Amino acid sequence: MRKRIEISLQDIVSYWERGEDESGLAVDWLDANKRCWRCGYKSRLQRCHIVPHSLGGSEAPSNLVLLCHRCHREAPNVADPRFMWIWLRATCVPFYDTYWSILGSFEFERMFGRLPFMSIGLDESQADKVKELLWKEMENATIHFGEGRMNPATIACIFAKVEEILTGKPPKLKCPEWGQQYALKTMGFKITRSDILEDKTS
Repeated sequence: MRKRIEISLQDIVSYWERGEDESGLAVDWLDANKRCWRCGYKSRLQRCHIVPHSLGGSEAPSNLVLLCHRCHREAPNVADPRFMWIWLRATCVPFYDTYWSILGSFEFERMFGRLPFMSIGLDESQADKVKELLWKEMENATIHFGEGRMNPATIACIFAKVEEILTGKPPKLKCPEWGQQYALKTMGFKITRSDILEDKTS
């Protein structure tokens, strides 16, 4: 069994803040010992090897970054250290505590062919109502054991449910017509031609 890494989180931050620009990262160096360097959420941080130990990577601060459990699982496992920094900058978002919601929006777009709440005729006066419904629908969802946060698919479904409550109609699906018909029937809706998007795949 490998020995536990003894280097403190602050040692890793102190090493990188001297030579790595924080521009384009999810965290400011000031918060980097308590927030994940990729998603920007406050979390119990793990020491993540830039070059994996199994590929000869050391336990030195120069080969470690701080990630939450979920981001650590998704981090690249390659011998070229450049790719960790490319990945961190390419996949992060500029505001704290928004990463997983933004991924939920991307998942919604994949499912429904558009971003949530963009084409259902909402105005600013409904913002409080939307927030209230989002909180309410979160109570009807759960976090997968061991994850710590809702996954993007769950967030996308919460967005869809809130849209459905606001409009009284199910969101139009982005999938072949037969898939849309099946999904709408399963959700208990009577299907009309306008509920079905044109299938662009055929």
